[in-house]
Amino acid sequence: MYTFLLAVGTFVGFVVAYHTYGRWLARKIFVLDHDAQVPSKQLQDDIDYVPTRKSIVFGHHFTSIAGTGPIVGPAIAVFWGWLPALLWVVLGSIFIGAVHDFGALVVSLRNRGQTVGEIAGRVISPRAKVLFLLVLFFALTIVLAIFGLVIASIFKAYPESVLPVWISLPIAIVMGVVLRKYPNALLPMSVVALCLIYLAIYVGAYHLPIELDLSFVEGTAAASFLNPIVAWTIILLVYCAIASVLPVWLLLQPRDYVNSQQLFVALALLMAGLLVASLSGQADLFTTAPAIVAAEDLPLGTPPIWPFLFITIACGAISGFHCLVSSGTSSKQISCETDAQYIGYGSMLMEGALATVVILACCAGTGMGKIEQTGTAAKHYHLKSDAGGNLVKGRVAWNEYYTAKKWSDFNLGRKLGAFVEGGANFLTAIGLPLKIAMGIISVLVACFAATTLDTATRLQRYVIQELGSSLKIFPLKNMYVATAVAVVLGGAIAMLPGPSGVRGTGGLLLWPLFGATNQLLAGLAFMVTVFYLWRRNQPVWFVVLPMLLMIVLPTWALMWQLFSTEILPGNDHPIGWWWNLEKHWLLGSIALITLGLQLWMVVEALLMWPKARGVIEEALPPLSGSAAKLESTGGRSC
Repeated sequence: MYTFLLAVGTFVGFVVAYHTYGRWLARKIFVLDHDAQVPSKQLQDDIDYVPTRKSIVFGHHFTSIAGTGPIVGPAIAVFWGWLPALLWVVLGSIFIGAVHDFGALVVSLRNRGQTVGEIAGRVISPRAKVLFLLVLFFALTIVLAIFGLVIASIFKAYPESVLPVWISLPIAIVMGVVLRKYPNALLPMSVVALCLIYLAIYVGAYHLPIELDLSFVEGTAAASFLNPIVAWTIILLVYCAIASVLPVWLLLQPRDYVNSQQLFVALALLMAGLLVASLSGQADLFTTAPAIVAAEDLPLGTPPIWPFLFITIACGAISGFHCLVSSGTSSKQISCETDAQYIGYGSMLMEGALATVVILACCAGTGMGKIEQTGTAAKHYHLKSDAGGNLVKGRVAWNEYYTAKKWSDFNLGRKLGAFVEGGANFLTAIGLPLKIAMGIISVLVACFAATTLDTATRLQRYVIQELGSSLKIFPLKNMYVATAVAVVLGGAIAMLPGPSGVRGTGGLLLWPLFGATNQLLAGLAFMVTVFYLWRRNQPVWFVVLPMLLMIVLPTWALMWQLFSTEILPGNDHPIGWWWNLEKHWLLGSIALITLGLQLWMVVEALLMWPKARGVIEEALPPLSGSAAKLESTGGRSC
């Protein structure tokens, strides 16, 4: 019962935070104005700038920032124990992550939907703009390489998820077309879409699990290159290239809205399962998994909890990627400035709630029983028994997911599996068959990851276009050229052999960089918000501390990864990348470049700080056409 009460207490805390701290930010700091002009109407083009009701924008924003981030991060971080992970998720979401997302969204709304990189050029300095855009470019390249691998891994491990994920795309397109003509049909259309997706989950689980048959390449030159991970990644990147240039109302908005509804249903089912499992004694967080893992029980080479907890759990507490969604896509769709609290602050708290459920599933859920898979295309699931015929459950089951001799034995797919299988255990407590439960959770993970992947492609397109304009590389300003560069570069890295030597897992080469670069990006986005408020004589204390944390902690982590002198038994070199550059040249190079760009931008900010107080940045150039008429008449936005 205590496990369920812990979840409820966390959710209540998020609700209270929204109506107190969130409201204070909206009314007293950002002073949201119902009548303010918004970019979606100033620059409406029905492709990227599209005025949209707040429930749909919330669905897009939430599913884009969530992705698998609040699943993967907590699923890894409970390695150190569930208590530090939970505290960071709750406090980080309320006081850091939600402030970051909200701030980036408002600043972009008041700068015609520009990304934080563009805005940095005016509120800090022109050089800061290029530096920020380069950091964004590196960060999004890492996201594209990794999230393609995540979805491909889900498709390979859980073939029952393939049909529902892909069938959701034509469903979303039909929904987008209908809603374009009949906007009031949102509720019935979303209910029909959800029912069709859950029907597809049933069909995928029992009748049509899809695995790629690549036997036709056996014995050919292509066999050394083509495997299921590579094939799925190529298919996914082609999809992303198409999706990122389509009008947002056609695919992105309806798909993300349905995905958000899918999550609400899944969260309700998980909470119901958690309640039943807690009351019946099947799930007990306090006995299944350690609250804090003792240092001597951690594998060799495990990085220190300070600062690595704070970069391992990014989404779910604070993530730099969110500033790109806030300023890259969501700010171009909001139809009323006062919607920003609901979308920016509220979405981050919802993500914190999801991360909380993930922590409970990975700890209390896995403790309900270890799931085994049998078969090939038609996989069957059952709870594992030991040699004596007893179910593998409790601390023994949790250990099977989280015990390792060396930190280098880390397995991303296995940690994702901890949530999928732990969450499925919760659903079985309310009577759902294990096979259906596995399908529901795996489809949820894959749909969220796909949302992040194609949104990241669209965002990378914006960044490349902005870089092309700033650096006078004019072909890059073209939407299709920029998209091709984004997809080809992300795909080239993804196609590399990963640490295991398997081609197509190249994203794992960059995985050690993901957390630190992502959090450094958050620190730089905070810097833009700080300067925006500082120039308007607004209080900045509540943003400065999170900014410093998100600059210092990721820098500390990257420095440890680069220069750690710890030597593991059987190794000749320290584990720091710097001491073994022949092997880690890619990680070391990107880490040093990122640190250099960040340091340069901090210096730019320090030089500008004393000159910026109370001095409003240079105004944007005047609009033309109908947008100019709207601006000159002060036309109502909402």
